[in-house]
Amino acid sequence: MPATPTPSDPPAVSVIVPARNEEASLKNCLDSLVAQTKVAFEIIVINDHSTDRTHEIASSFSYKRVRVVEAGTLPPGWTGKNNAVIAGAKVAQGEWLLFTDADTLHLPGSLARSIEEATRRHAALLSYSPQQVVKSLWEKAVMPVIFAELAASFRPSKVSDPNSPAAAANGQYLLITRAAYDAVGGHAAIARELLEDVALARAVKKSGRKICFRFGGDAVRTRMYRTFAQLREGWTKNLVLLFPSPMRLATLRALEFILIVASLATGITTARHGHLQPAVAGLLGAILYATFLTRIRRAHFSWDAALLAVFGLPLFSYLLVRSRRSHKHGNVWWKGRRYPPGPGVTDPAVTAVAVTGIADPPKLPDSTQQEQHGISHAQS
Repeated sequence: MPATPTPSDPPAVSVIVPARNEEASLKNCLDSLVAQTKVAFEIIVINDHSTDRTHEIASSFSYKRVRVVEAGTLPPGWTGKNNAVIAGAKVAQGEWLLFTDADTLHLPGSLARSIEEATRRHAALLSYSPQQVVKSLWEKAVMPVIFAELAASFRPSKVSDPNSPAAAANGQYLLITRAAYDAVGGHAAIARELLEDVALARAVKKSGRKICFRFGGDAVRTRMYRTFAQLREGWTKNLVLLFPSPMRLATLRALEFILIVASLATGITTARHGHLQPAVAGLLGAILYATFLTRIRRAHFSWDAALLAVFGLPLFSYLLVRSRRSHKHGNVWWKGRRYPPGPGVTDPAVTAVAVTGIADPPKLPDSTQQEQHGISHAQS
């Protein structure tokens, strides 16, 4: 039986799940959480002004000691997720806080094992990068490319090294002691940050506390985006914040795609003539593609996704360019809210604008609409 706490048994960990219009994934997430064993815990779902069945689904777990908290009014300048998790942290009673997303699935026993790992490694903050579940062609093409770049930019060995200034975390699974969380000011201290997980990890490491970060496919899985529109909106929000030189990276990956495809195509189509130059081109293409696959495989995706990932290179370039332009022009959208430039982008004084009752962003000017149709428009 799951080791849920009794009324007199204070939880060792408070699991905090912000949820905004998450009816497609919340039930499976909560099913996997309430089934955890070998540790006393509480689950707090923060309903962030959802307009779908999110509140209803969360409330249906009340008999399993899942508490539903309303996010409250979004303060000027704060991001929606930060506002939600702050509401959850205020009522949490655990010595540990686990911040996790509503689209995650937690493997049996993972909660107890994560606390044991953090304790054993003397970490004030432990974060896992979940196993990414990809199903559509778009997901299989671009997600391995992005996570391979992240793995190269945020090396777990460096992040987990107290002597290295590198800091990173993944908000899909972020475990932190209550003492450390309060000491650095929690999410209230970074309430304007769109990339709140990395900002929190930096604050904890800067305070002199140890953080640990690793691939966590043995603990948690997630399918981040179910449609191309969600994928485009999500990475538009994040990419420019994750990669400091987005235009340079976009150019490099576009050129890599052109070189691989052109070399392989040249070698294949002219091989029957037995000319040396085309053979060299084909060999070059094969070497480039093998090098690319080696990099992609480090991101822990299946072989079919890794093989398709070469077609994700131009899409990744497009998303980088789109992210840069959207942040520059203050036109970043996420879950019905628009975020003009703010801290982590350019201007800390600009507020976030909450747009309620709008399923999609308003119609954009013609030039911006053209940008969304393909990489050639994005690079013009």
